[in-house]
Amino acid sequence: REGITATQMDIKCDGLSYEVLERALNQARDGRLHILDIIENTIPAPREDYKPHVPRIVTMLIPKELIGAVIGPGGKIIQGIQEASGATVSIDEIPEGGYIEIAAANKPSIDKALEMINAIVELPEEGKVYHGKVRSILEFGAFVEFMPNRDGLLHISEISWDRLENMEASGLKEGDEVDVKLIEIDKKTGKYRLSMRALQPKPEGYVERERAPRGERGPRRDGDRPRRDGDRNDRPRRDDRGERGPRRDNNNYGGPRN
Repeated sequence: REGITATQMDIKCDGLSYEVLERALNQARDGRLHILDIIENTIPAPREDYKPHVPRIVTMLIPKELIGAVIGPGGKIIQGIQEASGATVSIDEIPEGGYIEIAAANKPSIDKALEMINAIVELPEEGKVYHGKVRSILEFGAFVEFMPNRDGLLHISEISWDRLENMEASGLKEGDEVDVKLIEIDKKTGKYRLSMRALQPKPEGYVERERAPRGERGPRRDGDRPRRDGDRNDRPRRDDRGERGPRRDNNNYGGPRN
């Protein structure tokens, strides 16, 4: 609307007057503004993105230390990304890091490839919500794969605000997909603690059960054996491998030890 940057007139008639040229340019301006009115009535501003079926190429840069994770052993990971998404993925090492180029015939393929790559290079964040899959069920909780090749512990106490007597009461089973919140990353071990109840509204009047200090708890029963009369005055001794007491080849703890 503000003007044009260039014009080309292929008129090969001799003796073209200035008046004719002026009238032609004014007609062209009126026509241009008329077309702009129709365009703006149809779509007042450019679209934020292309239509889904438009082919496209996107690029991204990742740290050098993550190049191997994206490629995988023998190219297994990057080939899997291409098969699952339908996109073509290439990666090159440059001074700044790993330069990834993703090309596809449509937006869904691009989005799928980007999602898979970001899941590999993304670092877990405390407080973030993830959609994961239950990998194993234990007596005290479940291990959930919340990111590719990253499992976290969903303790039985973090499944629901209700007290669960056992994991059967939770209704969870292997293969279930669940939303979990990463509530802690252990700074020493790097282990992840997950929670489902953190995503649920807290019941009105709920009071958290206090945990007894370790010194006030009863004696530990795992592995306890009754002492014999002859052993009362014997102090437990350790052998060179750090195990207490004499070894017996005929015990009931998994058969003979080497």
